[in-house]
Amino acid sequence: MCEKIRCAWAGDSPIYIAYHDKEWGRPVHDDIRLFEMLVLEGMQAGLNWLTVLKKRENFREAFDGFDPAKVALYDETKIQELLANEGIIRNRLKVNAAVTNAKAFLEVQEKYGSFDQYIWAYVKHTPIKNHWERMEEIPAKTPLSDRISKDLKKMGFKFVGSTIVYAFMQATGMVNDHVTDCFVYQECKA
Repeated sequence: MCEKIRCAWAGDSPIYIAYHDKEWGRPVHDDIRLFEMLVLEGMQAGLNWLTVLKKRENFREAFDGFDPAKVALYDETKIQELLANEGIIRNRLKVNAAVTNAKAFLEVQEKYGSFDQYIWAYVKHTPIKNHWERMEEIPAKTPLSDRISKDLKKMGFKFVGSTIVYAFMQATGMVNDHVTDCFVYQECKA
């Protein structure tokens, strides 16, 4: 039996391989999962994604399952509790941004029916299918991620720079950036 070909970034870490094979690049339409990825991508800023993945379950527990309605209600006492939680990334700006983003997320849901409807409209509700042969070809951001970033910031979101937004788009399958010889590329393309 031959070894599956994966994107090089998946490496040989079991947690990375599982994330690559089962999640990254696969379309996400559940608002709770979209909020989770928005928060986690913001938490990742300046850090290694593996660090975030290793703390993901701790984040889920600490952030009430990433329910934006609950996170939006966090007060200073809850923020202090989060900043004391060694199981998550304890950066005040990022924790505050998660609370701010939960409030903005709820406003988007109110206005558009769901965050899913809002965010996927940028790609006409169909994943962008790229055809990268090598990891080096994949951009860190695009004109579309620039636009989404700008729009999110206007609505009050924080930690949503273009690079973070593009990583979010990749993670939630809005764009298929698996390299063409990766087995998941074909699955996502179908």
